[in-house]
Amino acid sequence: MADAIAAPLAAYPDVAVHDTMPKLLALNARTHPNDTWLREKDLGIWISYTWAQVAERVRNITLGLTTLGVARGDVVGLLGDNRPEWLMGEIATHALGGMSLGIYRDALADEVAYLVTYADVAVVFAEDEEQVDKLLSLEEKIPTVRHIVYSDPRGIRKYDDPRLISLKDLEARGAAEAARDPAAYERLVAQGKGEDIAILCTTSGTTSHPKLAMLAGGALLRHCRAYLDMDPRTSADEYVSVLQMPWIMEQIYAFGQSLISRMKVNFVEEQETLMADMREIGPSFVLFAPRVWEQIAADVRSRMMDSSALKRGMFELGMKLGLKALEQGRRSPLADFILFRALRDRLGFSHLKSAATGGAALGPDTFRFFLALGVPMRQLYGQTELLGAYTLHKAEDVDFDTVGVPFDGVEIRIDDPDKNGLGEVVTRHANAFTGYFRNDEETAKSFVDGGWMRTGDAGFFNARGHLVVIDRVRDMAQTAQGDRFSPQYIENKLKFSPYVAEAVVLGDGRDSLAALICIRFSIVSKWAEKNRISFTTYTDLSARPEVIALLRKEVEAVNRTLPEKQRIGRFLLLYKELDADDGELTRTRKVRRGVINERYGPIIDAMYGGEKVIDVDTTITFQDGTRQRIKTKLDVIDLGAPSPRKDDGKRRAA
Repeated sequence: MADAIAAPLAAYPDVAVHDTMPKLLALNARTHPNDTWLREKDLGIWISYTWAQVAERVRNITLGLTTLGVARGDVVGLLGDNRPEWLMGEIATHALGGMSLGIYRDALADEVAYLVTYADVAVVFAEDEEQVDKLLSLEEKIPTVRHIVYSDPRGIRKYDDPRLISLKDLEARGAAEAARDPAAYERLVAQGKGEDIAILCTTSGTTSHPKLAMLAGGALLRHCRAYLDMDPRTSADEYVSVLQMPWIMEQIYAFGQSLISRMKVNFVEEQETLMADMREIGPSFVLFAPRVWEQIAADVRSRMMDSSALKRGMFELGMKLGLKALEQGRRSPLADFILFRALRDRLGFSHLKSAATGGAALGPDTFRFFLALGVPMRQLYGQTELLGAYTLHKAEDVDFDTVGVPFDGVEIRIDDPDKNGLGEVVTRHANAFTGYFRNDEETAKSFVDGGWMRTGDAGFFNARGHLVVIDRVRDMAQTAQGDRFSPQYIENKLKFSPYVAEAVVLGDGRDSLAALICIRFSIVSKWAEKNRISFTTYTDLSARPEVIALLRKEVEAVNRTLPEKQRIGRFLLLYKELDADDGELTRTRKVRRGVINERYGPIIDAMYGGEKVIDVDTTITFQDGTRQRIKTKLDVIDLGAPSPRKDDGKRRAA
């Protein structure tokens, strides 16, 4: 085993010499020109790109950008889905000494305007008509943008904006420049240094506008190298790029780690085809956010609702055997035979060597589900400012209650611990960010003595040396009676239910805990249809007494697993889903508690005021600008009271 791991590690290039992404790309194109690096699915067909092909296109894009006047130190934005062209555009930006700024594809126009103007973005790579529309609609709000480079020409012909240029034309300009001066690109790459700021990476922005962390290319590659010591990759490995490119961990996996290890990076056709495309690829490594793992688990349990009684029985037996074996530190051969082997194949997980989750805490019940299934789950922990993950479970030492152990060279301490050792996690390592872009004040606040950085998370080390992260320090709550609890921990237990999409647990300074719950519409609607319950909209479905009774059982089941003083006393089902477009979630799907407390303040006060039914009359605005009035009544379910009769709680939605 040790020899198998040592071989790929010894083969990794020296990132002290090849200290930028363009330099690593040039090395791989020179030494392995015909090996496949990138693969994307388009119109049902997988298209492959070799290292040499990518290097040629990056050269042309780089030189094409220089003809547009982009120079060292300029900021280039990238906006769209995960595609090979995004990766090429980002490396080209680094090759000419620019800084890349990834913008989430579902960002609203105002969010895009804020980031573009704050960073003085000169050029934006926009994938298609949707993203071009978003930029053109901003007009004078983005005066710094001189050029918009689009990849997909469909629907663009109707525009005559002089800033628009196709990626094809940009590459043609670059090819002409390369023919005129064949050494131009190599000179640009050679000028790059590892300490140059390469990436402006947006923070999660749970409390305000996201900040832009300045990441040096050399630091990112050194950190990726340390990561690979913990979780090795080789050129034979397959990775499916799912999480949005602006997120730091996708930068680590799809860019840094793949350039060092030469693992193949695959891009699915659409988010809707993710699971089918994954099954075709059979990846050896995946990285999903907790919300994706929760959705997969919920979908599996949802499909069982439509199965025959025999299949449901086999599923329940397999899960029972698998979970029991997991508790004993082993696998169940019988469960694997009757359930797990086929289920892994169905999900595209048959060849997984490592499966990671990060960005937020994954509920222990969901973690247990996948470990029992035979998915080699590992939880990672980190922050954008510290180059993403810096703790991870070792393959032979996985504990779903922890986030693993630190990488080599990473120091972690717990500041201001209480009697149980719980305090703020503070971290230091050599590859941290260099500060926030144009924000010295916030940079100074982040660091304490000796280069240690405050994470803002509450945690402790357990007896095995694993780091346990409980919640954000500011989100750790205490009831009026002085009982401490973690809202996030309870929320994650609630979200293991296939019927719960989001949950916000309340109770700080209150006499008891309460919860706002959003149903998972795709699954609850299927359940309703199967049980012949009529409904029209999300609001109408969440209002049905049968649905309220269903969710009551789920909440009560979670309560039975919690200490008495941490149990939910009352809850209600919200009339809409929490939405990043409304500022209620970050783009990485973290709850913005401040926004929730402000927006739903009257509802929360009414819950704690003893109201049994809350009248709601509000208007919601959709992304396309259309508005809908919602007039309904929210039933507050007191879990200390008996269940309501089926004819209670009728509501109306308009």
